[in-house]
Amino acid sequence: MGSDQANDKTQGTGRRAILGAAVFGASGAVLGLPGMAEAAGARTGGHGGRGLKSLPVPTIIGHRGASGYRPEHTFGSYELALDLGADVVEAGDLVPTKDGHLVCRHEPEIGGTTDVAAHPEFADRKTTKVLDGVSTTGWFTEDFTLAELKTLRAIERIPANRPHNTLYNGRWEIPTFEEVLKWQDEQTRKRGKQVFIYPETKHPTYFRRLGLGLEERVAKLLRKYGKDGRNSPVILQSFEPTSIQKLNQLVDNPLVVLLSSADSRPYDFVESGDPRTVADLITPKGLREIAGYAQGIGPTLDLIIPKNADGTLGKPTTLVSDAHKVGLILHPYTMRNENPFLPAEYRKGSAADAYGDSFGAFKRYFATGIDGVFTDNADTGVLARADFLAG
Repeated sequence: MGSDQANDKTQGTGRRAILGAAVFGASGAVLGLPGMAEAAGARTGGHGGRGLKSLPVPTIIGHRGASGYRPEHTFGSYELALDLGADVVEAGDLVPTKDGHLVCRHEPEIGGTTDVAAHPEFADRKTTKVLDGVSTTGWFTEDFTLAELKTLRAIERIPANRPHNTLYNGRWEIPTFEEVLKWQDEQTRKRGKQVFIYPETKHPTYFRRLGLGLEERVAKLLRKYGKDGRNSPVILQSFEPTSIQKLNQLVDNPLVVLLSSADSRPYDFVESGDPRTVADLITPKGLREIAGYAQGIGPTLDLIIPKNADGTLGKPTTLVSDAHKVGLILHPYTMRNENPFLPAEYRKGSAADAYGDSFGAFKRYFATGIDGVFTDNADTGVLARADFLAG
C-alpha cells in the first residue's frame, strides 16, 4: 500500500465500499448450520459476493470462539463457534513468544488461561511487569519459547461464571496464528463455505518496545498464505489506532479500530502524548479520521447504548448513524448470556452463572442498526438475529 496520505484515503475508500455493500446489500442466505440458515434469513451484500460482501447483517462474531461453552482461544472453542452458526470467528488475540512466534491468548499474561501454575519447571518465570501502565503479576508469553508454550494446556478464564467450562480444562493447547490460518483453510474445505476470522493485535506498543513488533509478523503470515487482500476473509482489529495505521501500510485487509469506554485513552496515545480520549474518536471529526485508514469500528456496547445509574439501558447515542455517514461499519462487543454481563433489566435472579434474557438484550442492540456483534454464545446470537429480522 502507498505511504502517502492521499493514497491511503483512496485505498481506504475502496475497501470501505466493500463493507458498505454488506451493510446495505440485498437479501441472501445466512452462513451457518442449515437449520439456522433457514431460520435467520439475514441480509447479505449480494448474491455470490466475495469477501465481506458475502457476510450476513447483522453479523454474528464468535468472541474468542464459542467461549461461553469452551475455554477461549482453543481449536475446540473456534470449531464449536462455527458449528453453532457464527459467521466470523475471533481467532485470535495475537501475542508473541520469546522466539517471535504469534500465539492466540486473551492477554500476554497466561496465568488465568493456561495451567502454567501447575508446571514447577516454570515457577521461576512468574514475575511482575507494567503492562500498558498497569502492574501485572503472572507468566507472560514473551518469556517462553513456542516449544515451551506448547507444553501448556488451556483452562477456563472465568470459572465463577462458567463452571461447566472447567470440564474441558487441559484438553487443548495454545494455537499459533499460523496454525489458525491453516485451520481456516481446512474448515473452509470441510464446510464448503468460506470461514472468516477476526484476529486482534494485543498491546502492540508494549511489544514493539520489547523488539517484538506485531504488525510486521501478522503481515508476513498473511502474505505467506495469500490472505492480505481487500477480499481476504481475515479482518484485523486493534485498540491502538497506530497499529491499524501500520497494518494499513502493510496489507490491504479490512481493518477495524476497537474502542473502549469514552473516558479511556488508547495506550499508543498515552505513550505518544496524544491527549485525545475515545470520546474524541467517536465525534464526527474523529470518525472521519478513522475512516481514512480503517473500514470499521468495534465499540464497547456502552458506546452504542449507555447504561443508567441503575445498570439499565438508557437512550442510544448517535454513534451508529455517525459512523455509517462516513462509511464505517460497527461491530460492538461483547454479548454474553450470563446475568453479570447483561443490562440490569435483562437479568434473571442473581446467580453469577445463570442465564438472563439475552434475547431481549440482543433485540435492543440490533434495533440500533449495528452491523454485527461479538458474542460468546454464537447460537444465541444466530437465533436472536432470526427473531429480529422476522419481527
